[in-house]
Amino acid sequence: MEQTEIVLTPAERLILNSYRDLVCGLEDYLGIGYEIVLHSLESMEHSVIAIANGYYTNRHEGSPITDLALDMLRSIQQEDGKSHISYFSRNRSGEPLRSTTIVIYGENRRAIGLLCINFYLNTPLYKLIGHLTEDAMDERPMLTETFVDNAEELLTRVVEQIRDEVEQDIHILPSLKNKEIIKRCSSQGIFQIKSAVTSVAKILNISKNTVYLHLKSLE
Repeated sequence: MEQTEIVLTPAERLILNSYRDLVCGLEDYLGIGYEIVLHSLESMEHSVIAIANGYYTNRHEGSPITDLALDMLRSIQQEDGKSHISYFSRNRSGEPLRSTTIVIYGENRRAIGLLCINFYLNTPLYKLIGHLTEDAMDERPMLTETFVDNAEELLTRVVEQIRDEVEQDIHILPSLKNKEIIKRCSSQGIFQIKSAVTSVAKILNISKNTVYLHLKSLE
């Protein structure tokens, strides 16, 4: 199937532009060994609308799409239900890349863009390892993430942790501790979970109405 340029709808422009932040996030997370390219299929001559570490292939915003990217798009479209393909390739200097092309779909599931990730296989090992160490994180704190099997377990762990912190804080009056617990739960987005009010009330041994009253006072 021959790929022709398209005219994006307003909704599709929003979809495609939302991937710009993904390019930045992937660059920060994956590090120097990866080139990340966002293509728009609206203009083949200037398809690159965002790129990270473009020096591996000497590309920049406004660069044209490649023949290989179009081939990968055709290969993906020939397989129903598939949205990506991974492969090995080489840049213009002949250096090896481990690549993946992911199709970005718009309205009525038509292809509107491509997200391409190219790993430069000649990246020195010390650079890859250095990016994974704590020293590479500058002054960013080491965070703890709670992994659980269900929402109820998540709520219990988080609320109990907050409760313990508040109860040990001698600067908070006993009469205000529940309100402070609910305030901190709210700031962490706990009440976006459907069953949160019921769970918090049960853990704190208070009524749901009390939880609602404290939440209302925070508005």
